[in-house]
Amino acid sequence: MKLVSWNVNGIRACVRKGFLDYFHEVDADIFCLQETKLQEGQIQLELDGYYQYWNYAIKKGYSGTAVFTKVKPLSVSYGLGEENEQDEGRIITLEFEKFYLVNVYTPNSKRDLTRLEYRLEWEDELYSYLKSLDADKPVVYCGDLNVAHQEIDLKNYKTNRGNSGFTEEERGKMSRIVGTGFIDTLRHFHPDTEGIYTWWSYMKTIRERNVGWRIDYFIVSERLVDLLKDSQVHSQILRSDHCPIMLEIDSPDKLV
Repeated sequence: MKLVSWNVNGIRACVRKGFLDYFHEVDADIFCLQETKLQEGQIQLELDGYYQYWNYAIKKGYSGTAVFTKVKPLSVSYGLGEENEQDEGRIITLEFEKFYLVNVYTPNSKRDLTRLEYRLEWEDELYSYLKSLDADKPVVYCGDLNVAHQEIDLKNYKTNRGNSGFTEEERGKMSRIVGTGFIDTLRHFHPDTEGIYTWWSYMKTIRERNVGWRIDYFIVSERLVDLLKDSQVHSQILRSDHCPIMLEIDSPDKLV
């Protein structure tokens, strides 16, 4: 089973840049998007063989998530119930027979950290939500989580310490997740590999020099570890400031 996650930084712009070429080439069973930046009716994607689920932000041209899946889920839910979070279209949960898929676009704490307090409260709510799902069946949690967890996960960690996306508080929330029953799948396969990033500034030559951050993740329940086959970062795909990431797991029929 192949799963892909990608912050497309505006799906309409990404489609113009060749999104569908990559989409069809990768042929994922489940394809998750973050930062779709549109409202209902503003795009029609013909994706034969896929069910489509969209969570739109109320604010135009802002945030939003989507999931395209070949397998019809048992149920679909949007957000966590908090009014503000729901308004930003940041979470879609698909329930399948053997697992939950949670696609997330985590709020940015902003350059001046004015949204850090909100971000941390949001993280607490999400953590409780993930743990409640995990008590029922395994969870595949993915998306743009807007944090570089460890120093290895960004190029210039010394000069970025304390900045948005690399504060001790944000990193601590990630450590809590991967330390209590969940696995960062990329680090499961590549624990010490440097230079693996998923986001780069649009500033000139930054991407060419690979001055990036790894802020996009596939995180799964620990009891799925024996089914993990591969976790990849497709950094060669240039249609957004983020690149797609991919997780391969064994047949969902074997999920417990």
